[in-house]
Amino acid sequence: MNSENVVKQLRALWRTDRIIAEIRMRHMLVGLGLRAFAALIAVFGLLMLELSAYFALVQIWSAISAAAILAVANFVIAAVLFVVGGRPPSGRELELATDIHGSAVEALQSEVRALQSQFTGMVQHPLNSVLPLVLVPLITIIVKSLKKSRATAPAAKVMSEPN
Repeated sequence: MNSENVVKQLRALWRTDRIIAEIRMRHMLVGLGLRAFAALIAVFGLLMLELSAYFALVQIWSAISAAAILAVANFVIAAVLFVVGGRPPSGRELELATDIHGSAVEALQSEVRALQSQFTGMVQHPLNSVLPLVLVPLITIIVKSLKKSRATAPAAKVMSEPN
């Protein structure tokens, strides 16, 4: 368990969330733009239908058929744009970002579980976690003091012996 791993997983999670949001926002903006354009064409088609009704009242045949044909063509174009604007986003980018997001969440969860188990073990058995940290320096201090006492003992013997 390492805090660097947690930070890496959080960064990966944040980046994939941002990528997913950007992909969805791009798709939503394109779809909204196409739907707005389709609505504009539909309004124009409605205007043409109204114009054709006006011409029907004023004149009987020639202007009516032209306006009606234009209105039907405008409605067909609007329907095609509306269908294109409503299609789902490209699956590869979103699928890849979703997979990376899922793996980052899983790795972060495993890191948190490891941290939790370490913390639980430290709380339940505090000497088990502290003893290895204290034991090595304590052994080196004891070894050094024994070496010093052995080195000073022969020197003390030499000084205490009369010549």
